Amino acid sequence: MPELEQGDLTESEWVQQHLGRPVVKVFNNISFTSLENAGKPAGTPGRIGLPVAGNDAAAKQQVMKLVEELGFDAVDDGSLHESWRQQPGTPVYGADLPGAELKKQLADLGTKRTEEQRQQFAANHVVQEEAMIKQYGSQR
Repeated sequence: MPELEQGDLTESEWVQQHLGRPVVKVFNNISFTSLENAGKPAGTPGRIGLPVAGNDAAAKQQVMKLVEELGFDAVDDGSLHESWRQQPGTPVYGADLPGAELKKQLADLGTKRTEEQRQQFAANHVVQEEAMIKQYGSQR
């Protein structure tokens, strides 16, 4: 779809438009094994951070509270338009980064995706998916 490939819309913005309801993007970049087993109490060193993106502030706040209750640091990833930063192929996708490192990585990516980033992340996506299949494929 041209609007997705050119960066005019993120996948989550497209979904929100078609649903006609607020979308909050969060659990797309953590494996099921980490989601099940890696939650830790607040303040635990190295606690995994999960990026949370959305346009509806109240809905996003509720989801961030849920993330914290599940044992992860909720890290604000901005609007759905900025949610490309947590897509497959990006440095944070599936990385299980501690909250502080996740914040730094998101900031380093910037808020507007460049064409160079889009191409690099598309190439990275294939490699990441193959690694995840190797790592988690036998656990499904």
